[in-house]
Amino acid sequence: MVTYYKIGDMFCASAHGDLPYEKTEKPAAGTTLTWLFTGEPGSRRASFLVNHPAELFAECEDVSWLNTNRLNASAYDGQTRELPADLLAQLDAGTLRAVNASHPKFEEILAYKPKEGKKRVHVLAIGDVGSMLLTGLHLLGGDVISSIGICDISDKVTARWEFEENQIAYPWDYDAMPEVDVVDQDHLFDCDVFVFVASKGIPPVGSGVKDVRMYQFENNSKIIGHYAKMAREKNFKGLFCAVSDPVDPLAKTAFLESNKNEAGEYDWMGLLPEQIQGFGLGVMNARAAYYAKRDPRFKQFLTEGRSFGPHGQDLVIADSIENYNDELSKELTNLTVTANLHMRAIGYKPFVAPAFSSGAISILMTLRKQWHCGSVFLGGVYMGVKNRYTEHGLETEALALPDALYERIVFAAENLAKIV
Repeated sequence: MVTYYKIGDMFCASAHGDLPYEKTEKPAAGTTLTWLFTGEPGSRRASFLVNHPAELFAECEDVSWLNTNRLNASAYDGQTRELPADLLAQLDAGTLRAVNASHPKFEEILAYKPKEGKKRVHVLAIGDVGSMLLTGLHLLGGDVISSIGICDISDKVTARWEFEENQIAYPWDYDAMPEVDVVDQDHLFDCDVFVFVASKGIPPVGSGVKDVRMYQFENNSKIIGHYAKMAREKNFKGLFCAVSDPVDPLAKTAFLESNKNEAGEYDWMGLLPEQIQGFGLGVMNARAAYYAKRDPRFKQFLTEGRSFGPHGQDLVIADSIENYNDELSKELTNLTVTANLHMRAIGYKPFVAPAFSSGAISILMTLRKQWHCGSVFLGGVYMGVKNRYTEHGLETEALALPDALYERIVFAAENLAKIV
């Protein structure tokens, strides 16, 4: 049974009939509804775009939401059949937003409206990756970025890149690209998009470190935790992009650290889980495509393939969804995961492709509300998936996943949960 509520000027529907809000009769046909669910704030997104009826009644959120086979077979079929036609029509139209009524910032989240127009972007740390990412945003982002602020521990570095970037221009169309300026720490979160590229350091070429990403986690988690707390203090409402390695655990760290009060207790008054996204899957997807273009055994990936999971050892590449070949997919996954070692064997650090494919291109696709590769919150972990932001919330792609593929995704999620 569905109960209707009127909260401010918004009409809501819920399976919970005991929420502490004004109840109302069923609204007139065509009224936009928001679905209200309840759940522990540390284990559920605060809001999202509903793309399957089973999500309305699910007691928990996990990677099964990526699999329509699991969603279709869920135990909520009896409830979904009782859903009002208007609600189902809104779901089918892709306009049904769900909000966690148990979240301490519930009313603020419910009333939130995405900011229209071009966005102000701030990039923290202009090193190897940061400088390439900045260049990509500057060259390609004029349609969605108003201006770019850069911040680094070195004033010389920011002076250099402000000078360089602002001398890149089309003749006679000098405002086609967003202006780049230097921003200080005090104003780091006076923006719509914050891009975290800071890192304590990458092992030198020839160091013998096999999993460079996890080597970086201990130091980088302290850095991102500091800035996540700063975002909380500044009441940051924008998108927090984690680009430094290891992307997925760092995104989770940012979420957790921003949601601790001064006593170190979780109060869930910081960044929302869907407010943070990890940007590391884009280059893994691009690397898989690189090998698929060069080996006809993998060519189906280019039209039928998908990438899931973390930017690291537990990456999942699927050569195809409809015609999944587990052996070929695992071979392609291995090539993709070890591509960075190949670059190091040549004698170079692999940072250009990640800066563009995972960084600049994926962030710009996010701002354009396009489907892209990134790590989003799913039941307590940040999991790399195909997703997009819409005016009705974050949407994750759900497909009919073969069992062998789904088992790989579950394994990756379980391992991510063990890290942080």
